[in-house]
Amino acid sequence: MPELPEVETICAGLRPAMEGRVLDKVIQRRADLRFPLPPNFVGQLTGNRVMTVERRAKYILVTFESGVVLIMHLGMSGRMILYPGNAPPAGRHDHIEFITDHATTIRFCDPRRFGFMDLVPLDELDAHPMLKALGPEPLSDTFNADFLNERLRGRRTPIKAALLDQKNVAGLGNIYVCESLFRAGISPRRLARTIPGERSKRLVTAIKEVLKEAIAAGGSSLRDYVQTDGELGYFQLQWRVYGCEGEECNAMEPTDGSNRCCPQGIKRIVQSGRSTFYCAKWQR
Repeated sequence: MPELPEVETICAGLRPAMEGRVLDKVIQRRADLRFPLPPNFVGQLTGNRVMTVERRAKYILVTFESGVVLIMHLGMSGRMILYPGNAPPAGRHDHIEFITDHATTIRFCDPRRFGFMDLVPLDELDAHPMLKALGPEPLSDTFNADFLNERLRGRRTPIKAALLDQKNVAGLGNIYVCESLFRAGISPRRLARTIPGERSKRLVTAIKEVLKEAIAAGGSSLRDYVQTDGELGYFQLQWRVYGCEGEECNAMEPTDGSNRCCPQGIKRIVQSGRSTFYCAKWQR
């Protein structure tokens, strides 16, 4: 599933193509995605001018001049691809198209149909079921060591599970939690209640650094994810722990030609049904 850096990259690609543009045509090829599409979906958007394209957690929010907001989630396999000028014929999984007054086609493709789209009035956006319980954005000033200390204090769940809880921090997923815990030198097995203090400061710094680097790299291309121009993100080339089972840990620079950290290398365990990658020596 695309995580925060991938969704931010997609928003960055959509903004110049959509903001300030009127949707001349909206094509809906099926009645539902993960959930049924809103009534009069096409009618509410056709002829409407896009004001802003923003991200909240892993959701794309497109605000229109009429005061309605289009909420989009990519699910497991969703893609938003831009076609300036003439678009190629639609494929069987190209379910929704937005065509602007600048003749740009924005096509939503979702083979697995785990993504969804919804429409909500702007003044009701924060109360939407998918958004109302979200925690702060990890790149915001609100997400800091003091905030994290309060959220984790007394919690006996593993720190990895606490970071994946969208009520604590919005938009983090499996890849970037693994990478952030590695950089902070914190074991994913460590209980959340033991993090407040110096560990919390290291962790907040690591999360912000990892996300900024991933956004700069266009996200991580894993399975179905591509950017709006069809290109792959390349942050996966910078992964230091995720997907690196058995590889040498590079947490510390070598001094004698031996492995950088430990001979057994990166380990993989399963937590809450998801793969976790970490170095048992470096991360405590």
